[in-house]
Amino acid sequence: MSVYFKYQSFQVFLPTIFCYSQFSPCSVLWKKLYIADICNNEKQKARIVNVQLLSKKTRDHAAGYWKELHVKTVAHCEMKKWKRLLGPINSHTGLPSQTEQVLRNLRVTWELTVTDMSGRESTLELSWSRFSETSLTLCWCGGDRLPNYEEIFSLQLHGVRRIAFSCPSLKKLRQLQHPDGGSVAFIIFTLHFYKLVERSTRGSHDWQPIVQPPFDDIDPEYGLHGYKLHIVLHNTVCKLMSESFSQLFSHISDGWIQLTAISRADSSQHIQLSGKPVLPWRCEALQGTVENCCIMSLTLLDEFGNQFSRVTTPISMEPEEAAVSYDYDGEHYLIQHEDSNIQAKMQLVKMTAKKYFVVSLVVYVSVLFANKHFSRDY
Repeated sequence: MSVYFKYQSFQVFLPTIFCYSQFSPCSVLWKKLYIADICNNEKQKARIVNVQLLSKKTRDHAAGYWKELHVKTVAHCEMKKWKRLLGPINSHTGLPSQTEQVLRNLRVTWELTVTDMSGRESTLELSWSRFSETSLTLCWCGGDRLPNYEEIFSLQLHGVRRIAFSCPSLKKLRQLQHPDGGSVAFIIFTLHFYKLVERSTRGSHDWQPIVQPPFDDIDPEYGLHGYKLHIVLHNTVCKLMSESFSQLFSHISDGWIQLTAISRADSSQHIQLSGKPVLPWRCEALQGTVENCCIMSLTLLDEFGNQFSRVTTPISMEPEEAAVSYDYDGEHYLIQHEDSNIQAKMQLVKMTAKKYFVVSLVVYVSVLFANKHFSRDY
């Protein structure tokens, strides 16, 4: 048997988060649930006396009082449990130090549901997965189970926790439907650890937690300095680059805050990749590589060490016309990522077949996004 929780727009739900709206609104029921929950927790048994006294003093509570109290208590206990399991925060990535181990221990696998233009669905079980430093890469091999690329209407990703039951009738709870033919060799998803942990432990389908930095009306450049950037380039086999840059400051230009991590003019900052930017793939009996392509995981922290922005995405290198360089005489390439909140531009030089240098790395943050995060009006 499988327990499903849907992953859509970076949303994950663990089976420990219940849908309380389906229970009766009866205050007596919620009070009993609350007291029973405290009784199951040795450290909170002393609170039962306080609950009984509170009940005698205030016979009538506002509608939903005991329900709200119970939900808050359960959420608080869950949060404490996850903080203990996830461990202390890594100062470079802003992620809990035991993130990968916790995700592995949950034994969550992933299923991909592909819907074609006619509404026919095909559900694929995960072919393989790979944990990177700050992200998770998932791959499904199509074979003859996927429609042609132009016929794909939607993709849905589901997290699945397998639960073993002895009942034979439950072993094939969900059958796979195989469309005829197909030319898609594989589908790859890349997921940032922060979103997985955030939505698994703190979020819900309708609400996501917001970490708001302290208000500051004294510093005239509040929100423009103290950034920390952690960036990882990797593929499906190995890591090509992992670097952290701290105390990044910026200036505003055309609605964007520019953060320069690697300056082209300063050769001491330039970094050599550990390998060639390619994306190896395998599909049943076939295998190959996608040239000039890899995966970028970018994590940007504010001056307080809080998560400010994070991106995990496949990227491609495009040839670039560059000015004459006396330090590098190889081919020049440009890597770009852009969304409504953040842009990243990386320039590389290919010296030999396997020697690549990053000679420039600049991250741009939307002023509107920064204003919302820091409660400013730049």
